[in-house]
Amino acid sequence: MASELIKIFTEDTGGDGRPVILIHGWPLSGAAWEKQVPALQQAGYRVITYDRRGFGQSDKPASGYEYDTLTADLAGLIDDRNLSDVTLVGFSMGGGEVARYIATYGESKLHSVVFASAVPPYLIQTPDNPEGPLTKAKADEMESGLRADREAFFDQFTKDFFSAKGQLKLTEQERQDALTVCLQSDQTAALGCMKAFATTDFRNDLAKVTVPTLVIHGDSDGIVPFEGSGKRTHAAIAGSTLVVVPDAPHGVNVSHPEVFNAELLKFLAR
Repeated sequence: MASELIKIFTEDTGGDGRPVILIHGWPLSGAAWEKQVPALQQAGYRVITYDRRGFGQSDKPASGYEYDTLTADLAGLIDDRNLSDVTLVGFSMGGGEVARYIATYGESKLHSVVFASAVPPYLIQTPDNPEGPLTKAKADEMESGLRADREAFFDQFTKDFFSAKGQLKLTEQERQDALTVCLQSDQTAALGCMKAFATTDFRNDLAKVTVPTLVIHGDSDGIVPFEGSGKRTHAAIAGSTLVVVPDAPHGVNVSHPEVFNAELLKFLAR
């Protein structure tokens, strides 16, 4: 399995609590969950974060930046630790791993799932996906910007990531901290994963989700707009719970941690 071939940097609080795996967004790392881990641990959960291959402190191989391999890494983590009754929390790009995990490996080891500011069901706008919130022109612009000047691209990206209606929703130091994490990413990984989250169709994957599901999204998300993503994911998963956070940007777990954590803990307690 892919996870056996490379080192995936993982942090695990341990303990006997029900496991909650937090899957970070692009182009960050497990460090993006620092405002969630203590709250979840205090509530008695075993909290596991990891850096996606190519990001943070994980190995940075030359390939494997499509969802089947990325999801095999997640499956390897679950299998290596012999986990069961797991809740998967996928933020942004991480929502793709959640959907693909269920479609590929089933739900036997899962308790529930969370899609947070997540990219499913299908980000890029195509003739058969007119509701896709990402135009090809915008996707091309993002790719060329990242190729031309990583630092300038990530500097602007973190502003957009944490802003709602043009206003930064956290401190400048917090944004700088996120920028530092972005710059830890490997360029091949960053470009490969950018293509993956933009162009992967998760509509059939979502149709296979039957475990309890929370969809949580900021109403002012400028990176993965709610109407084209979270709203559609909620509609696609029967019985899913929807929470829309007012005046919240894409990075809602960092900008609005009190609301995010309260809603996550409420869902986990079911």
